[in-house]
Amino acid sequence: MNTLAYAGPGPWVLFFPLVWAAVILTVVTVLRRTGWRGRRGSGPRPAYDEQSPIALLGHRFAAGEIDEDEYWRRLTVLEEQFGRTAGPKGRAR
Repeated sequence: MNTLAYAGPGPWVLFFPLVWAAVILTVVTVLRRTGWRGRRGSGPRPAYDEQSPIALLGHRFAAGEIDEDEYWRRLTVLEEQFGRTAGPKGRAR
């Protein structure tokens, strides 16, 4: 009789860690692609469209129409109204 007690596990002992590594890698990949970020993230970033006031302000600053001080001053005002806590059409949630 040729059992594990006499012959040992053989080369199959290397196969099982590879299977578990593939399973873990697959789970992590699926979770990352579905948007799962864990509990440490600061939440999703706001998606500004091209016509939002903050995007327009950024374009004006990039074009050199306003200086840096005016940009930051206006940005703080806009973020209070349209920033991360704003819902649809600028209303606070």
